[in-house]
Amino acid sequence: QLQLVESGGGLVQPGGSLRLSCAASGFTLDYYAIGWFRQAPGKEREGVSCISSSGGSTNYANSVRGRFTISRDNAKNTVYLQMNSLKPEDTAVYYCAASKSGYRCPPSGMDYWGKGTLVTVSS
Repeated sequence: QLQLVESGGGLVQPGGSLRLSCAASGFTLDYYAIGWFRQAPGKEREGVSCISSSGGSTNYANSVRGRFTISRDNAKNTVYLQMNSLKPEDTAVYYCAASKSGYRCPPSGMDYWGKGTLVTVSS
């Protein structure tokens, strides 16, 4: 019954922008750290960004730092990933996940996962 649902993926040209949303149902995100992960075809899933339960701490993979911004609106029970200056190598299925730690987003230790949304960056 506890569920995370991603939305906002699609096809975008290089240099374009997308905003992904991760909405929770069945539970509140208030006390969970939320991470965004992605998996490109033929590659391992990798961490993209993480935000603490309060939103006071954020982390980014080197490959997206300066281009992506993670944020949360606990009143809406939603976390966002604003993706700017998109590159073809950003093409992947993007997943959000929740961690009960409230501070960390360990790739193998997240408690709840969404089903993912596909982002394709191509001209």
